[in-house]
Amino acid sequence: MALAIPETVPRSVGRAIDALAEGRPVLIFDAEDREGEVDLVYLSERITPARVRELRREAGGVICAAIPEELARRAGLPFFTELLTEAASRFPITGALIERPRYDARSAFGLTVNHRATFTGIPDRDRARTLTELGRWVTRSAGPDDRTVAEEFAREFSSPGHVPLLYAAEGLSRVRRGHTELSMALARMGGLSESTTVCEMLGDDDGPLPRSRARPYADRHDGVFIEGREIADAWVRWSE
Repeated sequence: MALAIPETVPRSVGRAIDALAEGRPVLIFDAEDREGEVDLVYLSERITPARVRELRREAGGVICAAIPEELARRAGLPFFTELLTEAASRFPITGALIERPRYDARSAFGLTVNHRATFTGIPDRDRARTLTELGRWVTRSAGPDDRTVAEEFAREFSSPGHVPLLYAAEGLSRVRRGHTELSMALARMGGLSESTTVCEMLGDDDGPLPRSRARPYADRHDGVFIEGREIADAWVRWSE
């Protein structure tokens, strides 16, 4: 896929954008002073059952789908913490459960969903269907009015499900430098569908995969390893 990547985007970031567009893996390390983790990332529209299998076997974290916060608002989709807050008047424990993440100002988690054409929603083929349809819904949502966007989401998806949604902060990595925003910045700079599938890479020592092992993994799988700061710096220049 030949992309018109702006000249202001550095070569390393351009390579990551190309990989996303082509359905190849992108490994993003956020920062030492944040989670200190590497996420394995794909464009949601390019997800297949084999890629879901890779995410659960080779990465091992939670397989999530990121969408822009602006689109979540248009569709009327709440953050999960908002659901807990609203429920607290009836179930007080839900309010007591809310806690700010230790690595950031807020959580990006929203609803969990399945595509309505799936059965249980958890097998590789089911999650792949949910993820690819999320990517397609995001692309289709660029034009219609907010009511149509919300109605189409409700027709396509059900909740609770097995794919957690993450809402990328408006302003992306200018506001929050999580994998959600960093991967979305790549998609937006490349003019791609603005939904990414992300999953934390876990190691064999009860912690995250060391950054030193992420680059060789990317090389073996025809992917790209990139530091979060490279994406964040490129995003600032691109979005000025």
